[in-house]
Amino acid sequence: GVLIDLERHFGREFRGIDLDTLKQVMAEDKVVVEPGDMLLLHTGYATQVLGWGFDPPRDKYFTTCTYLDSQDQALLDWIAESKISALVADNHTVEGIMTGEVPKITHTLLPIHHLCLFLLGVPLGELWYLHDLAMWLREHDRSRFLLTAPPLRLPTAGSAVTPIATV
Repeated sequence: GVLIDLERHFGREFRGIDLDTLKQVMAEDKVVVEPGDMLLLHTGYATQVLGWGFDPPRDKYFTTCTYLDSQDQALLDWIAESKISALVADNHTVEGIMTGEVPKITHTLLPIHHLCLFLLGVPLGELWYLHDLAMWLREHDRSRFLLTAPPLRLPTAGSAVTPIATV
């Protein structure tokens, strides 16, 4: 696995991350994404949700922390060309949830989902708790680790995964 720590750079600011911004963060943190990597994005969202407890503010629930800007065609191309094996984030959808008209460029409200799940066969992970891992990697000036994410044993029911990062 390889982690890009967006919270480190943007705090919990609500904003889309385009390819230029993602590459800038990767360069500053010396993060290299290689074919076969499981790419994790730490935005701080899951940590914020836990901090809200059982009564999250409705106006902030979908407008907190960074997300991938799925309207950036260069970013979509990079995801396809990177040959990552999974794309994971600690937020709701990895990409921002769009509302309104379907963009003509992508023909879907969730372009990264469409690209990864339907066109590339790349699984997405959402709402993973990445805070402890991100802090450890930050303290040790690292971005890479061994990641396993086996599914629960629920025959015929589908399953969530049980991710384990080994550093």
